[in-house]
Amino acid sequence: MKKVIKKILLILLFIIIIISSIVAIIGYSYYSKALKEKPLLERVESVRNKEHFVPYSQLPKIYIDAVISTEDRRFYEHGSVDFIAIARAFYTNIRDKEFDEGGSTITQQVAKNIVFTQDKNIARKFGEIFAAYELEKNYSKDEILALYVNSSYFGDGYYSIYDASMGYYGKEPKDLNLNEASMLAGIPNAPSIYSPTVNPTLAKQRQTQVLNKMVGERYITQAEADEIIKNGIVQDSLKKSSK
Repeated sequence: MKKVIKKILLILLFIIIIISSIVAIIGYSYYSKALKEKPLLERVESVRNKEHFVPYSQLPKIYIDAVISTEDRRFYEHGSVDFIAIARAFYTNIRDKEFDEGGSTITQQVAKNIVFTQDKNIARKFGEIFAAYELEKNYSKDEILALYVNSSYFGDGYYSIYDASMGYYGKEPKDLNLNEASMLAGIPNAPSIYSPTVNPTLAKQRQTQVLNKMVGERYITQAEADEIIKNGIVQDSLKKSSK
């Protein structure tokens, strides 16, 4: 019996090695192809050279907390890839019979934003792993977080946190309050759905999710979240000149 179990384990190990090798080959090939068009460091500098690039030091803590709670709560604890989040997402997707959770880290999302297209395919997901590794090798977590919010799409034609903050609220990111920060933190997950000028009801539902996650991470109190959920009217809080 022990010999049979040992044989099965060896076969499984062999299969895992083969699959891992295939993943590595596909991912690296996809990543290398993208870099031939434009090197990673040049892509990063193109984001940093935007006219209204907002460095980490100018992002309000309440917005940083909202983003981390929503997108990658272990951002400062794991490397470029969070295998715990991937395992959790895999379990959740199987349990719910849906594939809504991906387990991507903020670093992987930066890789998607600045290196690859937004098209969903398995090769790109594998390529993100290599790009994310290179990003974390060359930049700090704070720098990567700044790259994320400056390269994400926030709906309504706003392609950075500065544009979104000014466009939706008529103020610079440093002046965002909890209501505004929690709203903006939830939009990049699905900009066409959660844009407050397009779907205020769904935007409010997404904001509620963000606030609940912030409570779970102890960035804000339940009372603070409840106040926004109850009284934070989406349309009335938007800049009157929004599209």
